[in-house]
Amino acid sequence: MTAAPMIVSITYKPEDEAVPDERAFTRVPVNEAALVVGHGIAGDRKGGHPTRQINIMGSGMLAQLQTEGFTVTPGSMGEQLVISGIDVDSLAAGEKLMLGTAACIEVMAARQGCTRFTGIQGVNELPKGRMGVMARVVTAGPIHVGDPVRLLQE
Repeated sequence: MTAAPMIVSITYKPEDEAVPDERAFTRVPVNEAALVVGHGIAGDRKGGHPTRQINIMGSGMLAQLQTEGFTVTPGSMGEQLVISGIDVDSLAAGEKLMLGTAACIEVMAARQGCTRFTGIQGVNELPKGRMGVMARVVTAGPIHVGDPVRLLQE
């Protein structure tokens, strides 16, 4: 029996983060967060971009990438949310996910990596098509590690 989809990890980059470490993504793991429409995670320095407020990855893909030598501790892939039970990489733009009981996000595009990512991970090549998706917050609300995740059908 497959476990119900849920939030496995939440991380963010605090707004008061002084100087970014070029050798790592600065992400603080938390058990709960508030999602804010037009921003992303409340207090997140990376928030506010209209089409990429939240970086989401699937726990299954992170497990696969770990076997290939990638560092996959919470936030080390630059992700903010990790979800289990859903093939995040197959989500299409426009699809919506309900997180917990109130928050809703909309997938904007597949996540692309950058040279900073390859430098931090110590690899020459990005795991294209396996880096999750970028999303925006449609409905604000609290989220918690362990909250259910549901793909909304339109």
